[in-house]
Amino acid sequence: MPMRDSRGSAHAAAFAAYVVLAIVFSWPLPLNMGTHLTGVPGGDTGVYVWNQWVFRHEVVEQQHLPYFTDRIFALTEQTNLSLHNYTTFQNLLALPLIGAFGVITTFNVVYLLMIVLTAYATYLLAKHVTGQAAESWLAGALFAWSPLLVTRGTEHFSLVAAAPLAIFLLVLVRADGHERFRDAVALGVTEWLAASTDVYYAVYCLLIGVIFLGARVVAISRSPFCGRGIAIRWALDVLILSMAGFITALAISGGWQFSFMGRPLPVHSLYTPMMVLTLLVAIRVAWELRTSFRPASGLWQFMRFALSAGVVAIFLLSPVLYATAVRIRTWGQLDPSKIFWRSSPGGVDLLAIVLPNPNHPLAPGVLVDWLNTLPARYVEGLVSVPIVAIVTLCLAWRAGWMPSRWWAGITALFGLLALGPFIHIAGVNTFVPGPWAFLRYVPILGLTRSPSRFSVVLMLGVAILFATALVALTRRYAAKRRLIVTTAGALLLFELFPAPRPIYSAAIPSIYEQVKAAPGDVRLLELPVGARDGTSSFGNFTARSQFYQTFHEKPLVGGYLSRVSRQRIDAMRSNEMLHALIVLSEGGEIPGDMMARLADLGPIWAERSKIGFVVIDRAQSTEALRDFATRALRLDHVDTDGNLELYRPRIQ
Repeated sequence: MPMRDSRGSAHAAAFAAYVVLAIVFSWPLPLNMGTHLTGVPGGDTGVYVWNQWVFRHEVVEQQHLPYFTDRIFALTEQTNLSLHNYTTFQNLLALPLIGAFGVITTFNVVYLLMIVLTAYATYLLAKHVTGQAAESWLAGALFAWSPLLVTRGTEHFSLVAAAPLAIFLLVLVRADGHERFRDAVALGVTEWLAASTDVYYAVYCLLIGVIFLGARVVAISRSPFCGRGIAIRWALDVLILSMAGFITALAISGGWQFSFMGRPLPVHSLYTPMMVLTLLVAIRVAWELRTSFRPASGLWQFMRFALSAGVVAIFLLSPVLYATAVRIRTWGQLDPSKIFWRSSPGGVDLLAIVLPNPNHPLAPGVLVDWLNTLPARYVEGLVSVPIVAIVTLCLAWRAGWMPSRWWAGITALFGLLALGPFIHIAGVNTFVPGPWAFLRYVPILGLTRSPSRFSVVLMLGVAILFATALVALTRRYAAKRRLIVTTAGALLLFELFPAPRPIYSAAIPSIYEQVKAAPGDVRLLELPVGARDGTSSFGNFTARSQFYQTFHEKPLVGGYLSRVSRQRIDAMRSNEMLHALIVLSEGGEIPGDMMARLADLGPIWAERSKIGFVVIDRAQSTEALRDFATRALRLDHVDTDGNLELYRPRIQ
């Protein structure tokens, strides 16, 4: 009993220390929990706040499944949220708190709790791997407050909740060789947890599971060469050198143009030649290796274990799977986005992986400025593996430490995936394709459209390797263990320190007081209007409108989700008045005769559409849009707050 109490006290102390660190590293947010956010409400932050509000609205107010809502895209069919980055787990935590503390305070409490849970889960994983508490605690701090996750806490709040990744790996490695039913249940619950925090994490867990299974059944060793094998090896070497020479000549000359059967064949791009060279090198490396399958005595046991975990996960995910099935039945497809060879989202720059922490108060602003010059930009493109971790790994390696193949392999693989379809170094496209250039076409895995987010698993792997390296050093120099851990910990926390954090006002403009007081069946039209998702925009809609909706609670004509179907866009286009407003919102033009006809029908349209208020953002809307809306909808000015003007349409 005393030993159990001691273990409980150690875990409580570790958790409490993370809570203190969360308060210090998020300063001054703890002083402004009800009034400010760590991200701009007009960006993705506003949608994450809206997630928690609309979830509660559908469950408590409407008393139905929260994966459907009529609060946005109010003039079309009910909105299906199954493919939206809905953060269900965070929403469930917020559900009982919003009524007591309000939307903003609740959001900040849940945000800080997600950071602490991520740190604690990583601590548990590292403790299982190393058996040492102090080193494992530092690993949890490294991961949860890495520059990567701190930066995500300015926009992509779902990625901050990375605890499921650590828990999944913990359950997986603990179950290895046992595969008990309770472990399968735990793994299934963790897969649900991952899918309920960020769908990317659910896919990452599945990928980790596949890699884990492959590591169990496939053995790779160096292959001996003789006879024909040597000839093939030399042939591959010649092909590699020839292709490298061709690429060098192409880069120097700028390309050529040939003629084949009377048709011009230009050769200017390095994409295809570099792909061929990369494949030849990959084949050459593979030729050096021999793959063999280990005895499969435990394979079927593991497969049964994985199947049981899958059944548990499917059962827990049944509400969202039902909503997904409804989406497919309604729209006829799961994900309408297309994947292109060269124009798909890029990954992180190789230099950004080792860039010093740009969030540190002593860091020069040029670091953020440089990141913003990259295609992925600052938030999406930052990784910054801590220098303390890199130095610790190097010192431990020089002292004789060898990293685990599993942890080194999983870290390296996800690091390569994070580089995206083509590897960039210091902003220069090398045209070398990475694994993601091919894996993005794999079903389910391709749903993770932003390869830079694979870097989260990279950072988790670095944290575990850091803990094992630090333990190796303290065992090598046992007499100086306390000095080594204290020094490494102090330097690490200093390097990670991100405070004071920029915070942004969550104030709601006063004009929405009147919108909130209006009858509940009226709708709000905000101009500019449109539909926006993670990769495209139709019209010009801002997430700020959904953030303000958490206060006034009236249905919006437009909307912003992670994924918006083409059928939704077509439905909006089919409404002639709405189509005109959307075209004008994006700076387009409407034929004069059409504008005159719609102006005559404006009051009737506003009445049928239940438009109770119109808000015009003068800073974002064109004069043509303002003039047409004022004339067609017979708008009467009600109030003004800064650039926002509130109107009522005259209803006939």
